[in-house]
Amino acid sequence: MKKPKIIAALIVVCLLVFSLFLAGCSQTATVTSISLTSSNDRQSVYTIYYSDGTTQTLTVQNGQDVTADELYAKYKEVYGEDLTYDEFLQKYLVLSADNSSVIGKALQSSVKLYTEFIETVTDFFGRPSGVNTAQYTGSGVVYQMDEESTYIITNYHVIYSNNANSTYNGGKTARRIVCFLYGSENGTDDFTPQKDSDGYNTYDYGDYAIECEYIGGSLTKDIAIVRADTADVLAVNPNVQPAVFADEYHVGETAIAIGNPENEGISVTEGIVSVDSEEISLQIDSTVRTYRSLRIDTAIYGGSSGGGLFNVEGELIGITNAGDKEDENINFAIPLEIAKGTADNILYFYRDGNEETTGAYTPSIGITTVAQNTRYSYDAGVGYGKITEEIVVDQVSSGSIAAQVGLQQNDRVTAFVINGVKKQLDRCYDFTDTLLTLRPGDTISFEITRGSETTTTSSYQLVWGDFRTLS
Repeated sequence: MKKPKIIAALIVVCLLVFSLFLAGCSQTATVTSISLTSSNDRQSVYTIYYSDGTTQTLTVQNGQDVTADELYAKYKEVYGEDLTYDEFLQKYLVLSADNSSVIGKALQSSVKLYTEFIETVTDFFGRPSGVNTAQYTGSGVVYQMDEESTYIITNYHVIYSNNANSTYNGGKTARRIVCFLYGSENGTDDFTPQKDSDGYNTYDYGDYAIECEYIGGSLTKDIAIVRADTADVLAVNPNVQPAVFADEYHVGETAIAIGNPENEGISVTEGIVSVDSEEISLQIDSTVRTYRSLRIDTAIYGGSSGGGLFNVEGELIGITNAGDKEDENINFAIPLEIAKGTADNILYFYRDGNEETTGAYTPSIGITTVAQNTRYSYDAGVGYGKITEEIVVDQVSSGSIAAQVGLQQNDRVTAFVINGVKKQLDRCYDFTDTLLTLRPGDTISFEITRGSETTTTSSYQLVWGDFRTLS
C-alpha cells in the first residue's frame, strides 16, 4: 500500500531577526565524486566526496585499482544495505559524466527570490501583539521573455504566507518580491531596513535587485508566476536566457537541481529521478492537500523551493518544492506536465485582456476514472521504460461535457483529441494534466475502446462558462 507522506514544512527559508531557519528538507549527503588521491607500491587511496562537503577514504592494498565490488560496499554504507547493484551502477555512472556545460547553460535562467509579508507577531502566550515584516527567500526560473516582460516560474508557497495578516498585508501573497540573477545575487541577507509608504519595514536590496510582481498562481498545483521588466533584467545581465521544458522524463535519468539552498547563493546539486510519479501531502495554507510529484535523490535544502530541475540536455523536467524529513535521499519536484501546463495556463489568462481572470482555469469534464491493468514495459531501443495503465470511466455526471460527447461507464479512454490533434493517455493523471492545456474555443473529443470496438466520441467546443478557477 502506498504510504502517504506528510511534509511538515516546505523548502523555503525565512529570514527573521538575523536567524536562518531550515524548513522541512532532507539534508542527507550524497556522493558527488570519487578520485584517486595517493598511490604507492603497497596501497592506493581513493577519496569519496559528499554533497555536504565531507569526505571519506577508501584504501586498496598492493596498489591495485579499486574494484566495483569495493565501491558497491562503500555505497551501501551511504545509501543503505538495500541498495541494489543496478541502483549502485546508476549512481556511479552518473558521476563520470561531465555536465558542466549543461549546468552553465541552465544557470543563465536561474534566479534567487526574496519576498516580504506583513505578519502578526504573537507574545509568549500566543496572543497577537502587533505586526512586523517577515522576509523569506526561495528560487525561480526565467521561463519566458519578450521585449517588455520577463516571466519567472516559482512555487506558490514561495510567494504565499499563511501567517500573513490579510488586513495589513493586503492578502496572503507577498507585498514585495525581488529577484537576483545568477552571478549577481547578494551573498548575505543583511540588507538595510527602511520604511515603505505604509510605514512598514522593507529592505534596500542593492543595485542588482530586480523588482517583480506576482501575476497569478495555483495553490493546488504549487506553481506561481512573477513578472519583471525585461529592461531591468537585461540591464543586470544581457545574457539571460529563458529555460526550455523537456518533452518527457524517466526513472534513472540525471536530475540537476539549481536553487538557493539556505540562502547561501545559487548552487547546483545532482542526482537521478527515483520515481516518475507519486502522491505526497503538503500543507501550504490551513489545509493538507495531495500533490502529484516526481521523486529525486538530488540534494535540495531550505531556499531551493521554486528552483529548476534539469536533465542532461539542460531542459527543465520539474520545479523543486519539497523534501521528506523522515526518509533519506527523498526529495520532490513538481513534474514538467504540471509545471509547464500550469505556467502556460496562468500566462494565457493573464494576457487574455480580461482583468478579472487571474490565475489558472480548467474545464470540468464530469467524469471519474480508475486505473486497470497497470504494467511496466522496457524499451531497449531508447534504454528506458515506462508504466502504462488502462484509463476506465467509473462515473459520468448527468448533463456534463462527458455525457454530451457520449462517454459511458466502463469505456476505456485511450486519447484526448484537441482541435483534431490526438494526445495519447497512458496514465490516469495524463487526463487531469491535459485539462491544464485546454482553452475556451477548443474543440475536444475522446478516443475510446468500448467492448472490443475502438471509436471516437462526438465533439464539444469549450466555452468560457465551462471553466472554473483552479485554486
